[in-house]
Amino acid sequence: MRRQQLTAMLTAERNRLQQAHSAANRRGIQTVIRFLERQRQAIAEAIEKHLRANASLHEVSELLQTVTGVRAVVAGTVLALLPELGRLSGRQAAALVGVAPYDRKSGDWDGRSHIFGGRTEVRCALYMATLSAVRWDPYLRAFYQRLIKRGKEKKVALTACIRKLVVMLNAMVKTRTPWSPPCPNLE
Repeated sequence: MRRQQLTAMLTAERNRLQQAHSAANRRGIQTVIRFLERQRQAIAEAIEKHLRANASLHEVSELLQTVTGVRAVVAGTVLALLPELGRLSGRQAAALVGVAPYDRKSGDWDGRSHIFGGRTEVRCALYMATLSAVRWDPYLRAFYQRLIKRGKEKKVALTACIRKLVVMLNAMVKTRTPWSPPCPNLE
C-alpha cells in the first residue's frame, strides 16, 4: 500500500512540476520528486527482500511471474492484497478482485451485466498486467480479439481478459504449476 501511495504522490508532484512557473518552485518540486523516487525504490527493495526471505511467498511470486505481463510489482500486489489466491474457486477469485459480471434483472426488465466491488488495488494492478498480456501473450491476445470480433466493446473485452487472468493465476497457485498456454486446436 505504501508503494501505491508513493506512486500517487509522485504523479501529483510531476503534474505540479508541469504547472510550476518559477525556477524556485521547479527546484523545490524536483527535490520532492527525487525524495519520493528514493522512498519508492527503498520500498521495492524491502518487498523483494521480504519475498526472498520467505520461501513460500518467493515460490508463488516466481510462479505468478511466468505469466506475460505479471512482474514483481503485480506479483507483490497480488500476494499482499489477495492472500486467498489458490484456495478459492475461479468465480470466487474473480468476485474478490471485482471482475465477476453480475446481471441486473428485475421482473421483466433485463439490464446489462456489470462488474463492481472487489479489491480495487488488485484490479488496477491486474489491469496493467492484462494490457501487456493482451499485446504480447498469444493466448490472451487471441481471446481478446475473439471477443472484439463478436462485437464486444474493447473495455468489456479487456475486463473479460482480466477475469481470465485472475482465474488462470488462481489455478496456477492452486496446482503450483507455471503458466503454459493451452495447446491450439488442431483442426
